[in-house]
Amino acid sequence: MNIFRSRRVWQDPNAAEVVKIESGQLHLVRPGNIRSSRECIYNEAIATIRRVPSLDHNFQLVITRVYEEGDQELLEDEDETDEERVFLISEELEFRPGFGETDNQATFVWRDLDGDVDELYEFVMTEETNEPTRAFFETCMYRAMYERKYKANADSIRDQDLSQFIWKPPALKGSKANKKIVQAVSDNRSPVESSTPSSPSRKKAAKSSPAKSKAISTYAATAAEEDAQLFVWDVEMDGFVNAHDGILQAKIVERTAGDYNYWLTATNEEGDILVHKIASDMNPRWSPKTQSLTWNYYLDGTYGSWAFQFISDDAYENFKAAFARASWETLQRTPFDKIKKEPSEDEEDEEETTSPQLQGERNSQLTVGYKGDRSYVVRGNNIGVFSHSGHNQVKYYATISKISTPKGREFKPREVMLHNQDSKMVLMNPTEPHCLYNMDIERGKVVEEWKIHEDVTVDHIAPDSKFAQMTPEQTLVGASHNALFRIDPRVSGHKMVDSQYKQYVSKNKFSGVATTESGKLAVASAKGDIRLFDSIGKNAKTALPPLGDPIIGIDVTADGRWIVATTKTYLLLIDTLIGEGRYAGSLGFDRSFPANAKPMPRRLQLRAEHVAYMNHEINFSPARFNQGAGQVENAIVTSTGQYVIAWDFAKVKKGQLDKYEIKKYEDNVVQDNFKFGDDKEIIVALENNVLAINKKNLKRPTRASLVTPMAGQYSRSSIVNSPY
Repeated sequence: MNIFRSRRVWQDPNAAEVVKIESGQLHLVRPGNIRSSRECIYNEAIATIRRVPSLDHNFQLVITRVYEEGDQELLEDEDETDEERVFLISEELEFRPGFGETDNQATFVWRDLDGDVDELYEFVMTEETNEPTRAFFETCMYRAMYERKYKANADSIRDQDLSQFIWKPPALKGSKANKKIVQAVSDNRSPVESSTPSSPSRKKAAKSSPAKSKAISTYAATAAEEDAQLFVWDVEMDGFVNAHDGILQAKIVERTAGDYNYWLTATNEEGDILVHKIASDMNPRWSPKTQSLTWNYYLDGTYGSWAFQFISDDAYENFKAAFARASWETLQRTPFDKIKKEPSEDEEDEEETTSPQLQGERNSQLTVGYKGDRSYVVRGNNIGVFSHSGHNQVKYYATISKISTPKGREFKPREVMLHNQDSKMVLMNPTEPHCLYNMDIERGKVVEEWKIHEDVTVDHIAPDSKFAQMTPEQTLVGASHNALFRIDPRVSGHKMVDSQYKQYVSKNKFSGVATTESGKLAVASAKGDIRLFDSIGKNAKTALPPLGDPIIGIDVTADGRWIVATTKTYLLLIDTLIGEGRYAGSLGFDRSFPANAKPMPRRLQLRAEHVAYMNHEINFSPARFNQGAGQVENAIVTSTGQYVIAWDFAKVKKGQLDKYEIKKYEDNVVQDNFKFGDDKEIIVALENNVLAINKKNLKRPTRASLVTPMAGQYSRSSIVNSPY
């Protein structure tokens, strides 16, 4: 603590504020109540130690709410609008440091003297708060306690004089099972993965007979077995409730050896009381702070949320590792121990084509114009044109009907892209995978068929650079399942530029391409990996290994620093800045990451309890950054089912991964994207409508804003005792 001897502010009696932490969150924590164990009081807050005016040797801990742009407008929708929480600093607070999700994130915890005996406040500091600041703040708290207790100045006290104020946990009594303090399973700062059945009603939660519908635990192999408690989310109680009294065995098992199908089970001495098949849509969320796993599961038309809370760190870590291994084998259908070494980028092999799928007769695609305030919505073989009329409104403008090839064969575009200053639109015809079609938007007619190559299909297209559509640039980027190439419609014959064609290892299954403002490329695959290129025709500078789930969409910030990749149930945010080694400060597009320092993706997911309220399968549309020439990206938007979802990009970069807002519609959302050059207005294409909303109309998710009518309401016992 002697780091603070040089600080003068404590000794200045005229300084009202002793120390301040500029950024954090305030939570109310109820460790003994699993039902509603964590409540976020302030999303953004400042922590300050203040002197009490005209009362010597007394200090206050003050947590002040910070309003960001737009937050003030939300206040009328909130029940509680207090701006400060003030606590008189004394030993009774039982103030102490806590632990965050990462080494650079820490917390302070103290008692809620106005609440129940086990209720706590927790201030979660962001990673910008360094260790000296945290330590100084902690020491100032102990000095304030010293002055209040002894009514004496703390300027000249020794470090050991403050040790009496360092909180020590009371000795716990009872069995090993009772020594575990139940904490919030729904920790809102933990990484999540989501997909589950709907929550039961606690009012109907009668305990079942032990002999009732118990499954016999006979399995070919057990991959993991740890002691844990089992909870289920109750939509009526708005929190997790006990699904089984006492400790049971959480297991990961195989029914048939070698078939790569794993099951998550909860077992007691009488057999299985829960059996859920491990799948990519379980939306698992791991919380090291509470040593818990939450997940979603679909059962008889209803999504629910479940949780294991493990009794030790070792049990938590062992189960997490086994779950990751089982999930990987389930997706890859191959043993985890036989992971192939990543092949070199210049290996070549024969083509494999996949048959395209046609869209239905509803709105299927949305593309937002870069110039002229237009949006275009594909519906069968028609394209609706909508004008942005201002004030968050769109207006129907015209329809381009019966899209057909120059030879008169009608088709339904599989993918479209604006081109040449929004005067043209490039169309992909699912029945002609070797061709592209150039439509003159003013004439509303396809005027050219571009034959790309006889032996190479065009599965994906992208602009030459992120804002190339705003320019007369004629070339564009094409991708097959295992090749990248440049397309130039000005050349005679085949439009592929032979000198800018590169075929890579077979079965790459490229699933999307995005370009930066300078023309560098990020290429995703259905195998889950991402490759970064500085130009077409070369090997990738960086190859990020697959995480398992297929990537269905990819976007990149204009400067290339950040990538967002979309899977069915979560988003991956990747920082391409190289942080160490000889190329530190460069981007992964220009240089290779050191083998031992590749970027760790941040996973953006919906919280399991929110999925339970929504009661439908998560299926994200490709996520997009807001974009505009010279504009800084500050939001990420996507959709699933009837919901538009936007993440606060600034907060996500600080590690606050579940800072998202949601708006529900009466119809399914097909696609959404920001209006070009605007970080507030979002254009939304529903299956049968097109509209615009302001981002401030999206709200923080609550039961009231998310809940949908349940197909069937289950009691806790009826779900627990239906393992198959």
